[in-house]
Amino acid sequence: MKNKLILTTILIGLTAALAVNLPVAQEVTSDASNLVVAEGWQEVQATCTECHSSLLITQNSGDKAVWESRIRWMQETQGLQTLNPELEESILNYLAANYGQKTFSRRAPLRTQFMPENPYQPED
Repeated sequence: MKNKLILTTILIGLTAALAVNLPVAQEVTSDASNLVVAEGWQEVQATCTECHSSLLITQNSGDKAVWESRIRWMQETQGLQTLNPELEESILNYLAANYGQKTFSRRAPLRTQFMPENPYQPED
């Protein structure tokens, strides 16, 4: 009986949360690409995944200039065709907005009080 009550409470809570229509931070495509659904994502999927996996996109980051330099590199060395200016702008805007420059790439260091004792530390 107690389990049913807990389950019912959880279901009511989830239903209420969904009914409020809370904003979602990022919606990912339902297919295997895992690209963020936002303006321009279909152009990115159609153009960029012709040659490489979308995983290469989602694992990278950069501002608009960084993404543009990557496109130029692919055009100069990898055989990417010249893109229609409107298409390129849409792709660059999407990439910069959804896979923008990160300020750091590693997690923050642990605080000293959370670190295990160092067995190799010399004794005072």
